[in-house]
Amino acid sequence: TNNYHWRGIPDVLSMNVVEPYEPVQHHWFYNQQVDSKDSWQPFSREDSQRLEDAYMGKCEKDEVVVATDGRRYDVRLRERKRYSVYWEQKPAEVKRCSWFHKDSKDMTYTPYSEELSDILEDAYMIAVTLDEWKQNLELPTGETVILHNPKLMMQYPSSCKDFPASTNERTQPRTLKRGIENIPVEIPEGEPEIVDHLVFMVHGIGPACDIRFRGIVQCVNEFRIASNSLIKSHFRQSEDLCIIRRVDYLPVNWHKVLHGESTGVDKDIERITLPSISRLRQFSNDTVLDLFFYNSATYCQTMVDTVASEINRLHSLFLQRHPHFTGHVSLVGHGLGSLILFDLLTNQETDADGKPHEVCSNTGCSSYESLEEVLKGHGLEEHLSVLHSEQVDMESLMLCSEKDLKDVGIPLGPRKKIMNCVKKWKVIMEIPYSPLFKGAQWFMAEVERFLPNNSFFIPQVSIDYPQLAFHPQALFAMGSPIGMFLTVRGLKRIDSNYSFPTCKSFYNIFHPFDPVAYRIEPMILPQDVDLPPMLIPHHKGRKRMHLELKEGLTRVSSDLLGSLRMVWQSISQVPSPALAEGGISSMTPTDEVEVPPMEQKERNFTKVGMLNRGRRIDFVLQETPIESFNEYLFAIQSHLCYWESEDTALLVLREIYGNIPMRNALS
Repeated sequence: TNNYHWRGIPDVLSMNVVEPYEPVQHHWFYNQQVDSKDSWQPFSREDSQRLEDAYMGKCEKDEVVVATDGRRYDVRLRERKRYSVYWEQKPAEVKRCSWFHKDSKDMTYTPYSEELSDILEDAYMIAVTLDEWKQNLELPTGETVILHNPKLMMQYPSSCKDFPASTNERTQPRTLKRGIENIPVEIPEGEPEIVDHLVFMVHGIGPACDIRFRGIVQCVNEFRIASNSLIKSHFRQSEDLCIIRRVDYLPVNWHKVLHGESTGVDKDIERITLPSISRLRQFSNDTVLDLFFYNSATYCQTMVDTVASEINRLHSLFLQRHPHFTGHVSLVGHGLGSLILFDLLTNQETDADGKPHEVCSNTGCSSYESLEEVLKGHGLEEHLSVLHSEQVDMESLMLCSEKDLKDVGIPLGPRKKIMNCVKKWKVIMEIPYSPLFKGAQWFMAEVERFLPNNSFFIPQVSIDYPQLAFHPQALFAMGSPIGMFLTVRGLKRIDSNYSFPTCKSFYNIFHPFDPVAYRIEPMILPQDVDLPPMLIPHHKGRKRMHLELKEGLTRVSSDLLGSLRMVWQSISQVPSPALAEGGISSMTPTDEVEVPPMEQKERNFTKVGMLNRGRRIDFVLQETPIESFNEYLFAIQSHLCYWESEDTALLVLREIYGNIPMRNALS
């Protein structure tokens, strides 16, 4: 048969073959909806190869599942669908692609279906083998393809009556391309299999997280992409040596549960919302009201439970998919999300047996079981015998007045301490019965919360705080109102010895124009200490140019003033102490120019409490040149900038990887 086949073909065929036929290399794509339009995105080369290997070795009867995108998605080969693992998302269509087309007005190439790709590939193989081009190939869709040569292949519309005779975009031919190497498409970098660190990211108010009204999933994806890029640019040597691999980021969504049908809160709010300025009121209901919900004991419980349960669920699922994970876990909160995490971490337990730490509650001070423990806890055990002789227990002590304690012979100092405790316990017991606090029970600023290893308190809504399944390494607060909320709750100062029971580090990151963000360090440091926040370095290894220019002009003007002062002193021959009493002469370069925070070394500043193990807590981003022109115009945008901020992502990586050397991106 072979001899007959070759005898029917002219001998000159071998002379006319331009190049031998090589099978096309397939690449896998998935469909992503962008502005309600299909957008086909390529898998990374590693993921595509895994899919291809599974496809070539597939069993027709059994479904084959391949983990992709850092194990955050599963692809079911038979079904040709891509499913998200950690969050709810509509399944995306998947294709094994080899041929692509583009209309004259399209910017990108679209893959053909697998069936049409096979038809086109067979036609291409025959054309190459026989060196016969410009043959018409009619597709099952009725359209015609002409392979002019390997570099020029066109698809023409059907000549049926459905197409008008006039020339328009429907009658324009399509350009065909074979193989992914012939189309302009950016193949994403693959992610290392091993994860060094896991980060949970909690959003703030409202369903949208950034200025483009994207949800938490899209924003976390953006942050992850920035982080992966920075690892390759700033930790390249450590990555090449496999010292570090990657950091994975997972979104935590609580807004959907709060505003879901289970709570019914949206319907309740809708009934009382005025019909005027409906769009503004709807925006307010979806966003600003979340702040008020968090001040409600009922909805605060829902929000905190949702955040904790979702973090624990994601953590458990992550460990199932990464059974060899030995790294640490950190938390990132944006806006209100950072406050939720702060309150949650404040109420974590550290007992080895897992028993809850009892704190002062609305039924009395349950931290102590007896009067003996109360007095010993305040160094007043020497007065136990007097109170025992009068048959005073915890209940009767609550009924005593200061005069009663004076009558039994307790001195003034101990008497004041005991009455101070009694006053606090009474405040707690009276809160549930106060109409003002009905449904929103607050621990007042005077009420101490007895936490493990310290006696500091954080005033919070009185709810049952759930426990996390792990001890976080760090909490990163982005654009956080924590300082404002603590102040409004009545807290004037954070004890310098206070730290989270289970979390070692805390970073308060903010944009200088963010209207929602507040500082933390002034609540810890003495009032006479004015310490500016640490300036976050630009990810390219220097300050932004407009900031350097501003500092340079300030320094030049300061030097000029200093020179004028020296000239004036030499002319007037007046002693400098006399000149220093007022006027321009009292200004010195040291007085005028402040050392930039970025140039401060951590060893040169005062220890800032224990929230971050004595290290700095407040970190400020550098505004961009355009933002510096009008801080009011960019105020809202500055609160939503963190998800795309490479400077923020680099700070997170620096603190996660600690002492691992980082090279300058410009070097």
